[in-house]
Amino acid sequence: MQGKALPERSAATRVYVGIDVCKDWLDVYLHPIGRQFRVANSREGLKRLKRELAGHEVALIAMEATGKYHREAYRSLHQSGFAVAVVNPLRSRFFAQANGALAKTDAIDARLLAIFAESLSPKAKPPAPEALEELQELVRARQAAVADLTALMNQCAESRTAILKRELGRRIKATQASIARLEAEIERRIDSDPTLKRRYAILLSIKGVGPVAAAALLVGLAELGACSGKQAASLAGLAPVACDSGEKKGERHIRGGRGDVRTGIYMAAVAAARSNPALKAFYRRLRDKGKKFKVAITAVMRKLVVLANTLIREDRLWQPIHA
Repeated sequence: MQGKALPERSAATRVYVGIDVCKDWLDVYLHPIGRQFRVANSREGLKRLKRELAGHEVALIAMEATGKYHREAYRSLHQSGFAVAVVNPLRSRFFAQANGALAKTDAIDARLLAIFAESLSPKAKPPAPEALEELQELVRARQAAVADLTALMNQCAESRTAILKRELGRRIKATQASIARLEAEIERRIDSDPTLKRRYAILLSIKGVGPVAAAALLVGLAELGACSGKQAASLAGLAPVACDSGEKKGERHIRGGRGDVRTGIYMAAVAAARSNPALKAFYRRLRDKGKKFKVAITAVMRKLVVLANTLIREDRLWQPIHA
């Protein structure tokens, strides 16, 4: 054959892997070779998946965050040495729409996740320790129980039927007892881990931050201390996002981020605006400039997150006046 000699094909093909996760199945797509298959979302299924990937040079694996269903696959693949990126489902859905994929099936989602991994190179990170994941579940369960308690108390206040008020009263007492048990378990688990206990103590030292807000920051922003203040605020969804076009300068609004963290520290920001000397002065300056309450409190929340990030990075307790 005349002409240049063709290079020999490598036995290992560099691929990007997309995995669509559900309770029972993992739909897998290997890009660009176009191989697609399905395995069970179980230990046996993960063993088969690793055997399938062994013959390729895997550049990156992308999967969506699906509550608890992706955790075993994520942890197992990471332990086997694969680079795994867990992406926000909304982000991957927008990517699919930008690529003109209006239909949504498990197979399509897996293919687009693989293309997403190649195109945008999401950052691969190790999974959180199991102890932290369990603590996150407890904190979120407490937040859900508090929301249920608020709804029950509102319903009881509006009820006029005696039997209904008694029934709601029993459910309120049961929910309050459940919240107390969850809070005790959260504190027990934090005390049993020296690293978490130290970070928790640092957060509690900030005037205005109580146990609820400290736990929300501890488990909702595990990156505190390992990132910049701007990054921490962005992760919490407290960084104003620009909205400019041409000569138009739009208003900045917060968006995205972790709603659990904002919910957990809202009341801490209100308390800090009243009792923390520096944050109280900061809040008052904003209000004197005509800023609305929500705008000023959001700014205090952002200050709290940045402050918490600094204290944890420097491993020191908060003091009213720092040298």
